[in-house]
Amino acid sequence: MTTIRTRWGRLGMPAVAALAVLAAGCGTEHVGAPGAPGAAGAPSPTSAGAGAVPGGAADFPCPGETPTGTPAPSSRSAAPTGPPLDHYAENHAFKAPLPLHGRYRCDGLAAVRRIEGALEPVRAGRRADPETIRGALVGLGYPAGKVKVQPGGDFLVDATGLCLSGSTSGGRTTVEAFAGYADGTGCEEPRGGH
Repeated sequence: MTTIRTRWGRLGMPAVAALAVLAAGCGTEHVGAPGAPGAAGAPSPTSAGAGAVPGGAADFPCPGETPTGTPAPSSRSAAPTGPPLDHYAENHAFKAPLPLHGRYRCDGLAAVRRIEGALEPVRAGRRADPETIRGALVGLGYPAGKVKVQPGGDFLVDATGLCLSGSTSGGRTTVEAFAGYADGTGCEEPRGGH
C-alpha cells in the first residue's frame, strides 16, 4: 500500500503541474491589463497606438466638431459595458478595433470627412466599382498598396497608424477611423482567436 501511494504521488505531480500551466494559459490576458497588448506602457504595433491607449491622450473637441462633453465612441468599438453572460464577448474582444484619442482622433475625423466627400459623388453616380473607389482613395494621397477594395464597395485603408474602413453600399457612404487591433494585426481584422 505504501508503494502505491508513493507511485501515485510521483505520477500525480506532473499531471497537476500540467493542469496548472494549461489553466493559466489561454484567456487570461485581457486587453488593457498591464503588460497586455494595447495596455498603457506596452509597445504598440502602430504609430497611433499611443492615441489608442486609454489614458494615453486626452480627448478634446476637434476642428469642425461641436463640443458635446464626452465624445461619442465609434459604432465599431464594441467594448462590453457590463459583465458578459457568457464568454463570447470576452473571447471575441480581439476583434474590437481600438478607438482613437487626442490628436489621433482629430486626424481620424478629418480623414473620414475627406473620404466621405470624395466617395459620396462616386456612390451617388452609381460608379462605385472597386477601381473607381481605389482611384478616388489613391487620389486623396493614400498609397495604392495600402488601399483594399472589395467588389461590394467595402474598403480598408491602412494610413500608417490610422485605419479607415467604410462602404459605399446602401443609401450613403460610411467611413470609420480607428487605431488598429490590440493583437497587432494592424488594420486587418484578426481572424484567429482561441
